[in-house]
Order: sequence, then structure tokens, then C-alpha cells
Amino acid sequence: MEFKDKVALVTGAAQGIGEAVARALAARGASVAALDANRDRLDVVAAEIRASGGRAAPFRADVTSREAVDAAVDRIERELGPIDFLVNVAGVLRVGLLDELRDEDWEQSFAVNARGVFYLCRAVSRRMVPRRSGAIVTVGSNAGRTPRMHMSVYAASKAAAAMFTKCMGLELAKHGIRCNVVSPGSTDTPMQRSLWKDESGAQAVIDGAPGAYKVGIPLQRIANPADVADAVLFLLSDRARHITMHDLCVDGGATLGV
Repeated sequence: MEFKDKVALVTGAAQGIGEAVARALAARGASVAALDANRDRLDVVAAEIRASGGRAAPFRADVTSREAVDAAVDRIERELGPIDFLVNVAGVLRVGLLDELRDEDWEQSFAVNARGVFYLCRAVSRRMVPRRSGAIVTVGSNAGRTPRMHMSVYAASKAAAAMFTKCMGLELAKHGIRCNVVSPGSTDTPMQRSLWKDESGAQAVIDGAPGAYKVGIPLQRIANPADVADAVLFLLSDRARHITMHDLCVDGGATLGV
């Protein structure tokens, strides 16, 4: 999977899965537009990619702002060239039982996890359509396809983003643009670690929690961000040229293939 002379926009690129995707694309020749709201960490990631011989430029933007997204996409096309790939990774996690959740938890979850995807996809696809080429991958969650205790808001927002991406794929197929979803399970990222009480958190996830109706991970390991990045790169690549509107679950079997 080589991406030489391609331009890839990756959101949430300052850490976790987004960072892994940005690094993997750059390592395979792409010019990466690394977009995130975390300016300091974003600059570090972009600088490290360039130091290792890759091409990456940081673009700070709030994906919940239509104006910011449109301006960032316009700037990326001016400075790096036509966007060939879009990977939506930016996300937030709000957890809790229903009666514990605040209005702000719902609003922020959908603003970042769903509305941000809409803004990015609309802005980028408008440019891809006249070129009749491109590939878009939205990183969702296995929680968007299987109910999870304490994760109703997060799961709903991820399910919305996944279905939006599939519908978009149906509309854009006639223009030669493929749109797919990658749904990770528990992955060793700062977001995942925020749920752990201590360093035994990973094993607890692997073991599962019958009281929460959650089986463990049959492959007996937590994913690392590179595992998810590999799936994203496959769906962007020509090796997946006949795949669109697909949801690829990368969770070690945690949702039993659902």
C-alpha cells in the first residue's frame, strides 16, 4: 500500500488512532494534513513525521465549526494540493448512566463525533466530485453497533457517523468516490486509558464484565493504534478499490462478529 504523491487529511491527528494513521500514511509516501484542535501536540507530531523523512503539515481547527472546517480544507488544497483521502478520527468520549449524563455530554458528543464528520465530508467531497476520485474513511466504534452500558451517548453519536458515511458512499459511488467505516474496539489510546482505574484496566477489558453484559476480547489483547491504522490504510488503498459502504470491525472479536 503506497500513497506516494497523494494528499491525505486526517482529523484527530494529535494523538491515538489519528496520530497512528497520520504516521502510517506519511511513512508510505503521502503528504499528510494533520488536523486537530490541540495545537501543541499537533505541532510535535507533524515535526516528528518530518524528522523521520515524511511529509506532514499541522492544521489547527475545531471540527465542530463549519467555518473553521471550510477554511482548513480550502487552505490544505491551496498549500498541499487536491485532497485524495479523508480520514475522520477526531472524537470525544462521554460516559455515564442515563440519569448522570448532562445536556452538554450529548451536545458535545454529537458535535464532534457526528457533526464534525458531516462538515469534513461535505467540504472534502465537494472537491472530490469534480475530480471523480477519492476515498473517505470514518473511524467509528464497535459501540456504535452493539449496546454498551454507560456509553449510550457515545454509541449513538458513533452510530450516526457510521450510517452517515454509508449513505454518503451510496451517493458518491457514481463519482468514483469510496466511503467506508472502521469500527475499533478497545484500543490503547489516551481515551481508553481514561476509563481505567489502574494498570490492571487492560486485563479487565480483556476479561469482560458479565454484569455489564459485555464479553471480553477473544483474541486476548487490547488493540494498539497501529492495528486500526492498518485497517484504515487498506480501505484507502487500491487494494480495496471495489469496497465501499463497508464497516470493518477491528475489535479482536469483542462483539462476536456482529
